[in-house]
Amino acid sequence: MYKKFYKSTFFAGLFVFCAEIKNEYYKRIPKKANFSGGGKGGIITRLNKKVFRLIIAAFIIVACIAACSRNSGEKPISKTNFMLDTLISVQAYGPNASKAIDKAFERIREIETKMTSKADYSEVIGINQMAGQDFFKVSPDTYYVIKKGLYYSELSDGKFDITVGPLVELWGIGTEHARVPGNDEIQEILQFVDYTQVEIKDEDNSVFLKIPGMAIDLGGIAKGYAADEAADVLRQNGVEHGTVNLGGNIVVIGAKPDGRPWKIGIQNPFFKTRGSVMGSVEVTDKTLVTSGPYERYLEKDGKIYHHILDTKSGFPVENELMSVTIISDSSIDADALSTAVFAMGLEDGVDFVEGLDYLDAVFITKDYKVYITAGVGRYNFTLTDDQFELMER
Repeated sequence: MYKKFYKSTFFAGLFVFCAEIKNEYYKRIPKKANFSGGGKGGIITRLNKKVFRLIIAAFIIVACIAACSRNSGEKPISKTNFMLDTLISVQAYGPNASKAIDKAFERIREIETKMTSKADYSEVIGINQMAGQDFFKVSPDTYYVIKKGLYYSELSDGKFDITVGPLVELWGIGTEHARVPGNDEIQEILQFVDYTQVEIKDEDNSVFLKIPGMAIDLGGIAKGYAADEAADVLRQNGVEHGTVNLGGNIVVIGAKPDGRPWKIGIQNPFFKTRGSVMGSVEVTDKTLVTSGPYERYLEKDGKIYHHILDTKSGFPVENELMSVTIISDSSIDADALSTAVFAMGLEDGVDFVEGLDYLDAVFITKDYKVYITAGVGRYNFTLTDDQFELMER
């Protein structure tokens, strides 16, 4: 059954796995892993060399795309790259596909240069360096993403907060400096995490962090913007059918060349089989973004500390969820809200999504139960792994 599914389906779930190889390196999260905090002892972090990650992930992606395209009369052009701290895969159909993909990568690189927090300098770093001092003028790109980020910070009551930078830096999850900080350290840092202390001016695209020590981190939203922009570049260059994948931020352009919708796999967050999916949806001109604690984490004394941080407690979010997949028209919206909705938990998260007419979501809990919002039915959601149970709500 899976062999047939692999040949007929474009696996977003497989791509998510490829992007996350850097943190997992063939380690599996136990089914009953404790995702709480506390304790003393040595820290185990799972990091891989980028070269190894790219070679393995690119090989799997190219093989997957080739299999998915075998029965199509038109062959896609597929290319991969590594930017925004994740593996990026783009495939496109048409006579100008190769050049269009190159231009899409150029656009992503431009966005990364402006918004990264992991370089010697960027516009975001410039804002952070001026915290408590003055406004800092940025490009329309960065200003738009920050303004969107503030909107979703307010909409989610801080579950998503673009000023989480100092907390992210303190934990260092996904870096060689990852550690479990003490409660006193966390409490000291939390005073700098407050989106209401960001002031913006539309007239000159300037941003001001009111408290010295504050820092913006766009890691939870920039990939979504980059995915949207890359897809727009492809469309502007004549691509009518294609896909963009930024480490799990999936955008599909149009339908497949044969007119059928794209069948996108939803990652099995327990990684029972590397690259496995637990279900699929069929979409046209949509985006899917998944958030979950399995993506980046560190382990200490047998406990898992993941990268989705609670901006109120300062510790990793603790609830019944294993992953949330958002389906929307806009990847920037889905990127920010996948994080926020995960932090809300199942009940509040479902209610939140149901209250917005431009989102749908698939929720997977730690006990292998699956909950979907009302609109997911239109995408022909199908379970493909009998470990999971689709629940009524």
